Amino acid sequence: MIYGFDHPHADRETATRLVGGKGASLWAMTRLGLPVPPGFTIGIGAQPAAAEVDAALARLEAAVGRGLADAAAPLLLSVRSGAVQSMPGMMDTVLNLGLTPAMVAAGGAFERAAWARFVSGMGDVEAAVLAEPRRALAAAIHAVQASWHSERARAYRAHAGLGDGGGTAVTVQAMVFGNRDARSATGVAFSRCPTTGALGPRGDVLFEAQGEEVVNGSRATLPLAALSERLPAVAAELLAAIRMLEVHYRDLVDVEFTIESGKLWVLQARTGKRSAAAAARIAVELTEDAEIGLARAEALARVPAEARPRLTRAAGVAPLAVGLAASPGLASGRIAMSCDAAIELAEGGEAVILVRAETSPEDVHGMGVSAGILTTLGGPMSHAALVAREWGLPAVVGATGVGLTGEGVRMGGRLFAPGEVISVDGSTGEVFAGVVAGEVIEDPWSATLRGWREGEAA
Repeated sequence: MIYGFDHPHADRETATRLVGGKGASLWAMTRLGLPVPPGFTIGIGAQPAAAEVDAALARLEAAVGRGLADAAAPLLLSVRSGAVQSMPGMMDTVLNLGLTPAMVAAGGAFERAAWARFVSGMGDVEAAVLAEPRRALAAAIHAVQASWHSERARAYRAHAGLGDGGGTAVTVQAMVFGNRDARSATGVAFSRCPTTGALGPRGDVLFEAQGEEVVNGSRATLPLAALSERLPAVAAELLAAIRMLEVHYRDLVDVEFTIESGKLWVLQARTGKRSAAAAARIAVELTEDAEIGLARAEALARVPAEARPRLTRAAGVAPLAVGLAASPGLASGRIAMSCDAAIELAEGGEAVILVRAETSPEDVHGMGVSAGILTTLGGPMSHAALVAREWGLPAVVGATGVGLTGEGVRMGGRLFAPGEVISVDGSTGEVFAGVVAGEVIEDPWSATLRGWREGEAA
């Protein structure tokens, strides 16, 4: 079955079962009156007839006043996955569907770049299909559904303890462009710090960019505050939307957004991944939030006692390099500069620090066997940071003064060969030589939760 974003679902849980997490978030944001690009979602496991897709597409074209393959007023589409449980970046995405070779030939650099992204997302689909948008749409829907079974998606589910059943929904949506002009941008924001839990929005933004550039580390991102300096009215609208979504979800939210020529579009919202330390603080402070008023019992349920949300800090040693504290904790291990090397070391019983310029969904099998992560590129919302926080791996990203060569990792004036031992402190962003002693301290929010738990047990 195909669902519009305004479909009358009974509640968010029902919506999620039918249209996955992304579809449910689009439904919720539409109900809240937030600016959502028009589109539709093919339900999990559904195989709609071509006539159903054509009818949904016609409604989308009418909503935006543009047409697929209409050279005068072209509609470009994104085709994205959305499982019941979030699997960031693990399945295929197709962008800029609707471009044709004729449009590219008549256009300029913008069209050429958009065509390249479209072609790369379509993989091995033959050129004749790429040139016909309606055939390309059918192929893109099939490709996104099939990507549920990809090696990287299976590896992610295996590490996260998720089953292989279910499959993914597919959302087809009008494209909006954060790389349109100087008043365009794209970004990811959290309603609170996902590393420490501190109150107040945190995030990354890139001007004149598309969304994948925020998470893939290919460009240095700016903090969310930069948006207030460049586009203050849009920033105020975004902050209001983030707060509205936090109240709606009654939890930390992760919000993806695009600004096209000064117009804000909210693309997705979901319950945000967080470190164990952040989970404790957020749970306690949401019980004190007048609009949310989380009950103590619910706060305790969100932070299981066995999670042991504690901060680990290095003690009294000078770091070799400093990056961004992406996921708290102290980890020591042997340097692996590829996923295959990480797996080989781990299978030999060694602790591993995976060191990369950046990580991508293809790296999850190597990340899953590592004790910690170090990257030279990317920010707090990069792929490495997001996955490390979800899996509880200490991580430092965007480390300055770290160079990767064919011989190893250069930092602190010396070269560390693959297999040498280093330590990363994801609480401070520091990188050290060798094994570094640390101390485990209980933060005040974890202590508060422990007190509540002991009180219930008394």
